[in-house]
Amino acid sequence: MKIDRLRNRDRAHLRLAEVTRNRKLVINTAALLLCGVLAGLAVAAAAFPALAMSGLAAKAGADSFESLPGELTNAQAPQASEVYASDNKTLIARFFDENRRNVELDTVSAFMPKAMFSAEDHSFYTHKGVDAKGIVRAFVANSSGQSQQGASTLTMQLVRMSITYTATDNKAVVAAGEDTTARKMREVKLALQAEKKYNKNEIMERYLNLAPFGSNTYGVFAASQFYFGKHPKDLTLAEAAMLAGVVKSPTEYDPTTPEGHQRTLERRNWVLGQMVETKSITAEEAAAAKATPLTVKAKRSPSGCLVTRPNDWGFFCDYFRRWWTSQEAFGGSEYDRERRLNGGGYRVVATLDPKTQKAAKDNVEQRLKTGSRNALMVAAIEPGTGKVRALATNRNFKVDDANNPQNKPSTNPRSSGQRGTYPNTTNPLITGGGGVTGYQFGSTFKIFTIVAALEKGYPLDYTINAPQRYPSKYSGGAPTSSCGGTNRWCPGNDNPTQAGIHNAWTAFGRSVNTYFVPLEERAGAANVVAAAQKMGIRFLNDEDAERAANKEAADDWGAFTLGVSGTTPLDVANAYATLAADGKHCEPIPVQEIQEMSGKKLDVANPRCNQALDVQVARAAIDAARCPVGDQSAFGECKGATEGGARSAVGQPIAGKSGTTDSHRTASLVITTKTLSVAGVLADPDWPETTVNMSHDIVNPAVYETLADASKGKQAKNFTPPSQKMAYGEQRSIPNVQCDSVSEARSTLENAGFRVEVDNTPIPSTCPQGTVADTEPNGRTIEDGLVVLKLSTGVGSTPSGPPPR
Repeated sequence: MKIDRLRNRDRAHLRLAEVTRNRKLVINTAALLLCGVLAGLAVAAAAFPALAMSGLAAKAGADSFESLPGELTNAQAPQASEVYASDNKTLIARFFDENRRNVELDTVSAFMPKAMFSAEDHSFYTHKGVDAKGIVRAFVANSSGQSQQGASTLTMQLVRMSITYTATDNKAVVAAGEDTTARKMREVKLALQAEKKYNKNEIMERYLNLAPFGSNTYGVFAASQFYFGKHPKDLTLAEAAMLAGVVKSPTEYDPTTPEGHQRTLERRNWVLGQMVETKSITAEEAAAAKATPLTVKAKRSPSGCLVTRPNDWGFFCDYFRRWWTSQEAFGGSEYDRERRLNGGGYRVVATLDPKTQKAAKDNVEQRLKTGSRNALMVAAIEPGTGKVRALATNRNFKVDDANNPQNKPSTNPRSSGQRGTYPNTTNPLITGGGGVTGYQFGSTFKIFTIVAALEKGYPLDYTINAPQRYPSKYSGGAPTSSCGGTNRWCPGNDNPTQAGIHNAWTAFGRSVNTYFVPLEERAGAANVVAAAQKMGIRFLNDEDAERAANKEAADDWGAFTLGVSGTTPLDVANAYATLAADGKHCEPIPVQEIQEMSGKKLDVANPRCNQALDVQVARAAIDAARCPVGDQSAFGECKGATEGGARSAVGQPIAGKSGTTDSHRTASLVITTKTLSVAGVLADPDWPETTVNMSHDIVNPAVYETLADASKGKQAKNFTPPSQKMAYGEQRSIPNVQCDSVSEARSTLENAGFRVEVDNTPIPSTCPQGTVADTEPNGRTIEDGLVVLKLSTGVGSTPSGPPPR
C-alpha cells in the first residue's frame, strides 16, 4: 500500500511537472508568435497556422511599421485656454472641458514617474513598447478564469489616449476604446513605432500630461493643483503614489467621496508596495509614506465667465467668448470654435483695461446701484484700434437660481409672471446679440446726418432756417408728429427757443431737430443710414436691418436722424471713435494678442480697420461735435451745449452728444477724446417702451466721469481742425437787394445760386414797407447757402450793410 501511494504521488508530480512544462511552452510559444507577428514575419505565421487563422498575423504583417502616423506625432490633449487683461498679468478667465496644463518632466517630482511605472508597467524601462510575455500571461490568466489581468504597457496606453484625443467625432472616440483585436493590434503597432521615435522620458512626459486623474482633472499639473494645491514638482512620495493609483480607475478611486477615500488609500499603499518591488524606493520609505494620512484639498479650478472675478468683468468675458465663437479662423462651426477655446491651450491677452473698467463700474454704481430695474450701461473703446477697454452695468453677471430666485418681476406688462433681468443676468446688455437688439440713442444719431451732408459737399456753415415744426417730405411718424391730417411727418423741437437760423455747429450744440431733418432731406436719408453703418452701427433688430438694406425704404426713413433705431453703447462709442481716428473705422475687438501653445501669435488678434470716411469729413464732424459737450470749435463757432459741463469735468479736448427719445424712454451720452471713446445709456432692458422718464442726471456724469477717471495721467491730445473748405465751403458774395421787392430780390439771389426764404416778421428800416430791409447773412456766404429776406416796416433806420441802390 505504501509503495502504491508513493507511485501515485510520483505520477501526480510528473503530471504537475508536465502541465508546468506545457504551460511554459504555451507562454513561450505564444510570445514567439506575437513577436513574429509584431515584426510582420511570414515564417511565424506559417509555423503556427491555426493561430494565424485568427487574422492577427495578417493584420500585423499587412501594415507598414515604417512611419509613425499623425495620431501620435500630432496628438495634443485638450488644454485650458487662459485669458488675461491688457496688463498681461491679471487673469480674467480660464476655459476648459478638461482641466489640464502641460508640464515638462524635469519640473515634476521624481517620485511621480517612479510611482507611475511601478503602478502600471514594471518593465516600462526595458521593453520596446510591448511586453509580449505580459500579453500572453494576461491571455492565459483571463482564459483560465483567473482574475482579469491587463497587458497594456504605458506606451500602449499613451497610444490609446492619443488616438482618442485626435478623434474627429464621437464614433471615432468610441472606436478608440473598443475591446477588439483590431484595436489592440493597432495599439501594439503604434507603441512599437512610438518607442523608436521617442525616448522613455519623452513617453513618460506625454503620458503624465495626457492621463485622466478624476474630478475633471487631466494631466499631472491639474491633478496636483486639484488634490494637493501645489505644483507637481513639490509632490511628496505619498502624494505621487496616490495620483499614480488613481489613473487605473478615476471613478472608483475618488478620494473626494467617503466611499472612494478608503479605496484610494488602499490603492495608494498598494502602489507604494509596487515601488518597493521595482526598487524605486526602500521598504522603510514605503512604510513611512503609508503612515501618512490621505488628505486632499479638492480645490476645483474655475472655468468660464460665470466665475470671473471681479464679477463685473464677466460681461467683458462673455463678450470675448461670443466674439471667439464667431471667428471662422477657429473652425467652421460654433461648436468647433468653442472646442478650440476649451481645449486649444491658448494664451490670450484681452483688451480689457483694469483701470478703465474700474472707473466705468464705480461710476455706474455711484449713479445707479445694482438692483435697480433700470440699467445704466457704459462701454469704452479705443479710437484707431477698436480695442474694447471697458463694459460695465449695474447688474451681477450671474445666472439667477431658478430654485432660489433673486430677480424681481419683469417690468414688461406683457411678461406678467416672469422674472426680469435684475439684479442678475448674463444677457449681453452692453454689446448686443443673443436676443438683445439695443436701445434708442436719440440725437446722438444726428452726427450721421452731418457726415452724410459733408460727404455731399455741404459745409458746416450750411445754414437752414429751422422752424419750431417742420413739414418734412417723409411719411409716417406718430400721430402727434404728423402734419395735420396727412401721412407726412412733421417733427418739432423740444423748446421753441431752438427755432431760427442755424448751421451745423449751432444746430448740433442745441440739438435742433428741425435743422437736421431738412439737412437729411438734402443729403439723402439712405446716405445717412449708410454713414452710420460705415462708422460701426449694426442693425440688430430685424425690421431695422431690412429697412437699412432697402434703399427705397431707407430713403424714407426720416426719423433715423433722431436716433429711433436700436443700437448699443459699444456701437455708439465705436461710431464716435471712428471720427476721433480721422475716419478710420475699426471693428470692436476684445483681444490684442493670441498665442498658441507653441508660442506662435495668431493674426486673428490684429486690429481690423479701414478708412471709412474721408479724413477731412471726419475732422469736420468732430469739430461740430465739440459743441454739445461744452468744448469749442476750432473756428469758435459753438453756441450752446446740451451737456456743457463735460469739458471741464474731463479736462481734455472732447467731442460728443447727448440723446433723448420720445417720452424720455432712454437717456444717452457719448463722449470721445483722441484716445478713448465712452458711451452710455439709461434704459429698461425688460421693457423698452417704459413709461418711466430716464434722467440725464444719471447717465451723463457716469459717462464723462468714466472718461475723466480713465484719462488721468494721460497726455491730452487735441483734434486736428478741418480745412476752411469743409467748415465754410466755397464763399460767394451776396448781391445787394436792399429796398427791392420780394419778388425782385428772390429772382436776383436765386440767379446768383442761393436759396431764398422770407422772414415775415418786419424790422425797422427806411426802405418802403414790405420791401427787403436786409438779408441774413449779408456780405458773403457759401454757394447754395440760405439767404433770408428781412422785410421793412417802412419806419426807422436802415440796417448796416451795403447801401440801398
